Amino acid sequence: MCGIAGIAPADGGEVLLETLACMGGAIRHRGPDGYGFFTAPGVGFVHLRLSIVDLSGGAQPLTNEDGTVVVTFNGEIYNHPELRRELEARGHTFRTRSDTEVLVHGYEEWGVEMLHRLNGQFAFAIWDASKRSLFMARDRFGIRPLFYTIRNGRLYFASEVKGLFASGEVPAAIDPAGLDEVFTFWAARAPRSGFAGVQALEPGSWALWRDGSLTTRRWYSLNYPEAREEPLDALGELDELMHDSVGMRMRADVPVGAYLSGGLDSTITSTLAAEASPFQLRSFSITFEDPRLDESRFQRAVAESIGTEHAIAAIGETAIGNSFPDVVWHAETPLIRTAPAPMYHLARLTKESGIKVVLSGEGADELFLGYDLFKEVSVRRFCLRQPESTIRPRLFDRLYPYLADGSRGGEFWRKFFLEAGAPDDPLFSHLPRFELTSWIRQFYAPDFAASLAGTDVRADLRDSLPEQFPSWSPLNRASYLETSILLPQYLLSSQGDRMAMAHGVEGRFPFLDHRLFEFAAALPTRSRLQGLKEKEILHRWARRILPDSAGARPKQPYRAPDASSFFGPGAPSYVQELLSGETIHNSGVWAPRAVAGLVKRCQSGRVTTFRENQALVAILSTQLWTQRFMNNPIRSAALDVNGADVLIQNKAGS
Repeated sequence: MCGIAGIAPADGGEVLLETLACMGGAIRHRGPDGYGFFTAPGVGFVHLRLSIVDLSGGAQPLTNEDGTVVVTFNGEIYNHPELRRELEARGHTFRTRSDTEVLVHGYEEWGVEMLHRLNGQFAFAIWDASKRSLFMARDRFGIRPLFYTIRNGRLYFASEVKGLFASGEVPAAIDPAGLDEVFTFWAARAPRSGFAGVQALEPGSWALWRDGSLTTRRWYSLNYPEAREEPLDALGELDELMHDSVGMRMRADVPVGAYLSGGLDSTITSTLAAEASPFQLRSFSITFEDPRLDESRFQRAVAESIGTEHAIAAIGETAIGNSFPDVVWHAETPLIRTAPAPMYHLARLTKESGIKVVLSGEGADELFLGYDLFKEVSVRRFCLRQPESTIRPRLFDRLYPYLADGSRGGEFWRKFFLEAGAPDDPLFSHLPRFELTSWIRQFYAPDFAASLAGTDVRADLRDSLPEQFPSWSPLNRASYLETSILLPQYLLSSQGDRMAMAHGVEGRFPFLDHRLFEFAAALPTRSRLQGLKEKEILHRWARRILPDSAGARPKQPYRAPDASSFFGPGAPSYVQELLSGETIHNSGVWAPRAVAGLVKRCQSGRVTTFRENQALVAILSTQLWTQRFMNNPIRSAALDVNGADVLIQNKAGS
């Protein structure tokens, strides 16, 4: 896993090593093990390396034999041994054992079609000197990030936006529509970002820069060809896919660990990883002082059962507040929950323990309909068939027992869930979430709200849905929205890649093997959600490999303290300053009087609802975000060119 950045001037002009060194310095945390440069007329790359495969021979940027194809690559190609054998049989000669070199020769052999052969997580750029073109691509599910912008005829790209700004040639400015998406969908939807003029390459897409023109295309699309009946060999196929997916993701020249929450998904990945590892598996988890959020006894029980060496990141009452500025800096976006902060601490513990690759259970809920949201879709539709019923809405109390506190039944459920939208709305499954989050908008400053005139991010989402979307079942439509919005833009980014790579830790996700996704998407939805029993086939299969107790635990959503992290004893000093009326006014996003009222409630300990917690975190994180990115130039120590592991400089005519 690595960091990449580069510049491609349309006029074939020179790219200064000094500029690339500044860009690389800003994202050095992504590649602490080494770095390299490549320049030629019309292009420049910088690469930051986290060495995992071929520790001595995999330095980048990397070229083919005659230097006409050059790659800078962030990610892992898990099936690189198989592809290498195929390419060698076709006459290609390899100089390293790295998976990176598969991209060079695969591009030579297959061009764009190479992407369909890759099993991995990746974002890369390839310079083709013969065509004078820059080819960029991103993996199917958007596990690895890639941002770009075009200014004055020059294409800039980087793994993180701060790499673009560090060039000194790309200004930072707010995109109001991007922020409005954050405060609706939890994150801006690619290609949009929160920064004006900065775009994210969409998951499963490629881009080609040539003669000053950028063309983008989608090479992989989510599809749900649901079968009527579950195949007779479904459990056997699932067993083979799970073992193969985990086995591939154990391929590394360093020890591989695992994140272990104590739930079904991480228990599955940890169990299979422990079987496949040549070492005693190291596992890591989070625990909180708040007993309502503490899952440590489940985590320790699983670790003991499968024989891992387990370590826990204990999140104290001041940890989230104190680390939140760094969390926002790495996330590069406002947040509406503090959940990324504990993941930041977990990655730090992992790195301090000597592990820089971990498996995680992310993706299982999206594939196998594990979230309460999917049950909620079924219950809402059931209730709306008899809208006058007072009994049916009580099913929501079973879904959300931690919310059913006497004030949250009956009429509350009716308004929140049953009046959120009609079943024929394409966004039906997510409208309650969007409504809850959009409450943040009431805190917008008048001028900021006016800048959004004519913007309707929900309508934009409806217009972007694939042509086959209406033909899918309601649950598969919900799965698509979750997999294409929250998963890549928030869970795999703000909560995943950014928090892990802040400490030079690579996450790997066995459930996001595209073969496993395609298997799950073709199952009848009742094989994944049976009544109110989530992940039914996964539970059924897991009995083959897990102790009886492992799958019996009720699903508990991952939560972290929100507003309470920033008030009371030990509250960080920056909170009062950033939420002061003057600072709020100067930011231009929020209305000072409305924010003051919310802050007063927080100070008195009266903020208890989800929407108030989300609003406070959104406001505070936006203040941190504008302070770090908009109000101050991005300055990082430039890389020392003389210390590079790779320095390739092709001059004009050479």
